[in-house]
Amino acid sequence: MKDKRGDSVFYANDNEERIIEIYNMYYADVYRFLICFTGNRNDAEDFTQEVFIRVLHNLPELNRISNLRAWVMSVAKNVAIDHYRKRRWFVYLSEKVLRNEKTDEKLPVECLEIDELKKSVHAAVAKLKPAYRAVVILRGINEFTIKETAEILQCSEAKVKVNYHRALKELRRKLNFDTVEVFINAN
Repeated sequence: MKDKRGDSVFYANDNEERIIEIYNMYYADVYRFLICFTGNRNDAEDFTQEVFIRVLHNLPELNRISNLRAWVMSVAKNVAIDHYRKRRWFVYLSEKVLRNEKTDEKLPVECLEIDELKKSVHAAVAKLKPAYRAVVILRGINEFTIKETAEILQCSEAKVKVNYHRALKELRRKLNFDTVEVFINAN
């Protein structure tokens, strides 16, 4: 429905349905990004709530947004960066974030090696500067496209490619082994 100026007008029931729809569509992506970025479930839950509060506050403007997923993830990135700026310290990713539940088929020694590798990867990712960490989480872990990552991070696709390349190079240096193997084992 439109008002006299042609702007969309939402009634309370429409708002409730719309925010529930958006929440159901993007909650998992937002939460996964925030838990990887912060390394803390409590913070990720609080920040996820903050993201959807911000989405709710901007609900009337959402009709003008061409890529809602990218916009919501951009809000999540901004919430995480705001937190980072306030605290100015890094939290290591917990080992439970990317725990692989399909390890029943492997020998205990193999499981231990994989867990140690995951810990090393998470620690190395947590030590990356925020711009690199965000692009690694979005591209390497959440598997967003370059275009989607650029929209979320509000930068050019070239900047995403450069930051991703530099982040992987930094991870290779810190971990001293092949990054492709790292991401295969980190899932």
